Amino acid sequence: MRRTWSFWLLLFLIGIVLPVTAQEDDPDSEREDEIPGIIWDSYVPDLYRAGDRTFTMTAGVIFPTIFTGKGLEGNSSNIGLGGMGSLGVNYFLNSRWFVGGELGGMFAGTGGKNMVFIIPFGPRVGYQLVFGRFEVPLTLMIGAAPHRYLDKGYFGLIIKPSAAFFFRFNPDWSFGLNAHWWMLPQWPANGKDVVGNFLDLSLSAKYHF
Repeated sequence: MRRTWSFWLLLFLIGIVLPVTAQEDDPDSEREDEIPGIIWDSYVPDLYRAGDRTFTMTAGVIFPTIFTGKGLEGNSSNIGLGGMGSLGVNYFLNSRWFVGGELGGMFAGTGGKNMVFIIPFGPRVGYQLVFGRFEVPLTLMIGAAPHRYLDKGYFGLIIKPSAAFFFRFNPDWSFGLNAHWWMLPQWPANGKDVVGNFLDLSLSAKYHF
């Protein structure tokens, strides 16, 4: 009888000790929050904080749209499709609002097989919505825009509102689509003013630091 009692007590102790020992020795049983680094698949970006910065590189196609003014003289359809590119930096004031600057350029062909060049630059302000990994920044740039066509030049104003849609690929990079509206007024001394409007559709890569 004593031997039977000892046998069952031994089995009971083995049943308790072995699972506990296996759990302590199993490296896969570590808690996820004890693993160093970030598991990106389960990571949801926080809202931006004051002091966060981004650097954006953009390139795309630009389309002439609406041209008005006394200086057209029948040349409203003289400019064709073109290309554009820009570099921009942003500094966040809080989780939504940011300020920054932009330097860009565009070119477009004309009916006479010449080229128009415009190099806009200036400050901008923006507001950004964040939905998990998706970001929707709305920006407004007001700056200067030197124009060049053959031997003629003009230093004018640019007003450039935009909307974009970005996906936060990882903690360092986001990629997105943009739509920028370029309003380029010209007020020459001869009074033949023209306001040219362009739309660009572009792709961007944004670095977070």
